[in-house]
This record gives sequence, C-alpha cells and structure tokens, in this order.
Amino acid sequence: MTESGASIDELRALLLRSRRAVVFTGAGMSTESGIPDFRSPGGVWDKYQPIDFRDFVASEEMRRESWRRKFAVDGTISAAQPNTGHQLIAQLVASGKVSHVITQNIDGLHQAAGVPDANIIELHGNTTYARCLNCAARFELAPIREAFEANDTLPVCDLCGGIVKNATISFGQAMPETEMQRAEEASLECDLFLVIGSSLVVYPAAGFPLLAKRAGARLVILNRDPTEQDVHADLVLNLEIGSTLSDALAPVQV
Repeated sequence: MTESGASIDELRALLLRSRRAVVFTGAGMSTESGIPDFRSPGGVWDKYQPIDFRDFVASEEMRRESWRRKFAVDGTISAAQPNTGHQLIAQLVASGKVSHVITQNIDGLHQAAGVPDANIIELHGNTTYARCLNCAARFELAPIREAFEANDTLPVCDLCGGIVKNATISFGQAMPETEMQRAEEASLECDLFLVIGSSLVVYPAAGFPLLAKRAGARLVILNRDPTEQDVHADLVLNLEIGSTLSDALAPVQV
C-alpha cells in the first residue's frame, strides 16, 4: 500500500470512530471550484493593498474603491459551484457525523452544497450579500451593483441611514462575536477536528484547531502544502482534497 493510501485509511478509521466531528475549511476548499486563493501570487491581495475597515468607514472614496474591487471579482465567485469536497462534507453533516462546519471562506459554497445555516459558522463573513453596519439589515447585491455601476452610487441603509458594506470581515474590523463563540464551543465539544484547505496562518481563526486538540480531540490536517500546525496533528495529508475525501468517506456513508 502506498503512503497516501495508508493515510487515507487512517482518516477513514478516525471518521468511523468519531461521534461528533467538526470540519474547518479555508481557501483551498474552494480552489477546486475555480475560486483563487486571494493570498497566492497573482491573487487579489497581490494586486491591491487591502482596504482597512476604518478607512472604509471614514472615506467615501475608499468605500467606492471597495465596491469596485468587489464587483470586479464577483463573476468568478458567482459562477462557482460546490465541488466534490463541499458535497461530501454536506453528506457528513446530514448524517450527523459532523456537527459544524467552521469556515474561513466567504463564498457560500457550503450552503450551496446543502449544509444548513445552523451548522455553518462563517468566521470571515459572506460575500454573497451586504449588511448595514449600524442596524445589521441585510441587502441583496443586484440592486446595489446596478446603482453603483450607473453612477458610483454608494449603498445606504433605507431603514436607518447607515453605511452598507459587503457582509465580509475586513482588515481592522472586529471578528463577529457570535460566530467566534459558536466556533469555540464547537471546537471544545468535538472529538475530531478536521482541517481542510487552510494554511492556518490567519488568526484568531487558526487558533481553533489547537483549542480542539488541547480539549482532547484528534486533529487531522488535509492541505496541499504543509502548515505550521502539522507538528501538533494526529494525521497530516498533503493531498488533493476532493479525491482524498472521496476515497476516505465512501465507506463512512454505508
């Protein structure tokens, strides 16, 4: 048996023994759906200096630039479909094997694959809609884009007059308290913490795998490249995500 085959068998065994697993996903989860990792060379953050949240709030021009960038990349995200990995994770949630999916991703593909909102914890928000920063009212993007592309009109909340922002967490913006609390509780209560497609370099989100490990969970990291947390993991698989999950999970579904 190959080394990768043995690792996949070990992952299968860990999943079979688990009674309450948590899946933690990063950008690598969605690259197989055609969404680039913005941190990679040539990605969005390689081309643009990130706009700090405080600058977004203080400056109309920074808000306009933020919306320009958002609509420039929207075509890629809106065209993306859940890949095999998303679908298999959704099956694990439906079976009760996985209690929560904690994600750093903002693309909404876990929901599109069928994971209920109640089982998803979006640490960095969601780019498929917008919210008022004052009253948290939700706004759909189509009318915002139509008005912006017509004459650079910035969206304003029609309920309270507050600033409307894409519903993601920007640099300098506070992490969402409810989601962070839910992620902490899920990490402490699981018996298996499965990291998929995350480089584990963005904190505080990257702190949850070690929190789960210290609480007694087994830690598995499935990522194409090594991470700094590999030394703490019970199992590390530097393999493709979709095919690896397909091989490991098929018997679990029986």
